[in-house]
Amino acid sequence: MSGHSKWATTKHRKAAQDAKRSALFSKLSRIITVAAKEGGDPNPDNNSSLAAAIAKAKSYSLPKDKIDSAIKKAFGGGSDAARYESITYEGYGPAGVAIICEALTDNKNRTAADVRAAFTQCGGNLGTTGSVAFQFDRKGQLTVEKTQASDEDEFMLMCAEAGAEDYEDADDEWIVITAASDLAIVRQSLEEQSIEVKGYELIMMPSTMTEVSISQAKSVMRLIDRLEELEDLQNVYHSMEMTDEIADALDQ
Repeated sequence: MSGHSKWATTKHRKAAQDAKRSALFSKLSRIITVAAKEGGDPNPDNNSSLAAAIAKAKSYSLPKDKIDSAIKKAFGGGSDAARYESITYEGYGPAGVAIICEALTDNKNRTAADVRAAFTQCGGNLGTTGSVAFQFDRKGQLTVEKTQASDEDEFMLMCAEAGAEDYEDADDEWIVITAASDLAIVRQSLEEQSIEVKGYELIMMPSTMTEVSISQAKSVMRLIDRLEELEDLQNVYHSMEMTDEIADALDQ
C-alpha cells in the first residue's frame, strides 16, 4: 500500500467537484432516483445500490429533503415518473488521453450530441464502445475522514486487514481503493473496526497512465471541465498522469 500515489489527481478532482457543488446536486439526485428504481425498494437497508448513492450524496452535503424527493420520484407516476437510461461514452482527448463518461439520461440523442460536441470543440475524438474501456478497471472507492483515523500506520494496517488494495492521503480524508467485488466487504470490515465510512462508490481507474506536458494537461482539463458541466454526465474518468507540478499549474 502506497498511501500517496495518486493524491495529485485526487486533489485536483476534489477541488473541481467542490467548486461545482451546486451543479452536482441535480446529478446526485438523479443517481439516487435510478438506484431506488432499479433496486425496486425505497429503503436503503434493503437496496445496497440506493444506500451507496445516498452515502455519496451525503458526502457532498445533499440536503435530506432532496434525497427524499429523489427516492419518491423513482416510484412516481405520469410526468413524475423516472425514465433514465445508463449510457457510457468513450473517447480520446488531447495528447491521446483516454476518457470514459458515464451518463444517466432521459434523451440519449441529446446527450450523445452534447458529448460529441464537447470532444470535437476541445480537440478530442469520441470513439466507439470498447475503444478505451480496456485501459480502465472497475474499482471500489471509500472515503474516511482523518478524524476517524489520524495515525497513518494504524490506518494502513486496518485497510490491509479489511482487504483493501490501496489507500491515498487526500488532505483531510483517506481514500481507500478496493476490488469492485470487495467494496461492501471492506466497508463492513472498516466499520467493525469503529471506522465510519463517509462515502463509497464504484469508480473506473486507469490501468495505464498517459504522460502529458503542462500545456497538454490544460487542454485535457478544458475537455474534462466541459464534459463535467453536462447535466446528463454523472462521472468522467481519464488516464492523464497528474503530477504535483501539473496539479499546481492547473490550480493556478
